[in-house]
Amino acid sequence: MIEGSEKKKIPVTLEPSPEGDEGKISEVLTEGNHPKNKKKKEDKEIEELKKKLEEKEKEAKENYDRLLRTAADFENYKKRAAKEKEDWTKFAIEDLIKAILPFIDNLERTVNHAQKVKDTGVLIEGARLTLQQLLQALNKFGLSSFESVGKPFDPAVHEAMLVVETDKHEPNQVVEEFQRGYLLNDRLLRPATVSVSKPPEKEIRTSE
Repeated sequence: MIEGSEKKKIPVTLEPSPEGDEGKISEVLTEGNHPKNKKKKEDKEIEELKKKLEEKEKEAKENYDRLLRTAADFENYKKRAAKEKEDWTKFAIEDLIKAILPFIDNLERTVNHAQKVKDTGVLIEGARLTLQQLLQALNKFGLSSFESVGKPFDPAVHEAMLVVETDKHEPNQVVEEFQRGYLLNDRLLRPATVSVSKPPEKEIRTSE
């Protein structure tokens, strides 16, 4: 041993153990939290959202196209319905007019014949027969007349044109018919214009 010599202190550097900080870092950077994996996950979610958005846009376009076709079909239907209604209005009474034409022909013949004969009885009978046939033809279309004379006055089917004082009829009865009333399929087409009875003034005063 040499006197006076001093021991030298050698600094010792501690190396980090393999299971030290690196272990902790590996724990932090797990598979789910790794920057690359996290970005892949976000990209995947974005792609899914884009796909859903494209599907919704496609669905919306299909619905819009379907709406346009429906609107066009409805517009065409309205035009057809209006045309059919117009045609129906024009030609609804075609059968009725055809049924009436023969009676117009008969009346024209009667008028022409009246200028050549003096026997008015024949003309009257011819006109009466034509009228009867005309009413029979119109009856097939639902036209019918109703009796009024001697019936109680009914404002639903009668129109009073005149009030007659008489003791030959009950009060408020139809005395005379000026124009016949008609029903069309049991619904009032035209009221009968009539005169209505009322007691004479003398009888009213006596009863008072």
